[in-house]
Amino acid sequence: MGSLTRKATPDRSKINLHSAQEVKCWSHELGITREQLQKLVDKVGNSGAAVRKELEREKSNRTA
Repeated sequence: MGSLTRKATPDRSKINLHSAQEVKCWSHELGITREQLQKLVDKVGNSGAAVRKELEREKSNRTA
């Protein structure tokens, strides 16, 4: 019965755009705006690794 009262640990590998605190943290960590983060999540999903990979791909395409 005790497990019913515990809060689930958030999955830190996923980006929850419904949480203002998570959006703020991820945006700061990645050095992008909330809007840029939203576009990346829309494009590749909410996996932090996938978003980082796409962000790096986009940066390398701009410099190439």
